[in-house]
Amino acid sequence: MSESTFDAPAQEAPRLAIRLSVNGQERVLHVEANVTLADALREQAGTTSVHLGCEHGVCGACNVKLDGEVVRSCLTLAASCEGARIVTLEGLTDERATVLKTALNRCHGLQCGYCTPGVMVTGHDLLTRGVPMNEKDIRAALCGNVCRCTGYQGMVRAVAESLEELAT
Repeated sequence: MSESTFDAPAQEAPRLAIRLSVNGQERVLHVEANVTLADALREQAGTTSVHLGCEHGVCGACNVKLDGEVVRSCLTLAASCEGARIVTLEGLTDERATVLKTALNRCHGLQCGYCTPGVMVTGHDLLTRGVPMNEKDIRAALCGNVCRCTGYQGMVRAVAESLEELAT
């Protein structure tokens, strides 16, 4: 009796070595071609703030900054990030992050915490732009971050208050 292809031992997929910066630290990650940035960051870089919610790019829980732009890390292939600068919640350590974190706490903008990393990355990006925004603009910018707990009022208020505080 011949051995069928189903009985043959599975071959391990080839891994690619990608060099990138994660929160200011140079890293080499070894990934298969189909591994997402979210999985690579969680499993190899230890950045557990990158949450996997929907894994379809809808909820924003996996938001990170990739070369200064907010991206859904669940939709980004790690292999495409050679030489990139990645910033996750753990890497947001400047004054803007502190102001936003304090405002989110004060405004009750967060509850269960699952969406928090994505909201912080998105909110930090808004503060980094330094562009005046009204409530409608902030709400539109945060619409890519799904939160089932808060109703968004506190988040919007926190970003608005942070923008005001940083402008002075």
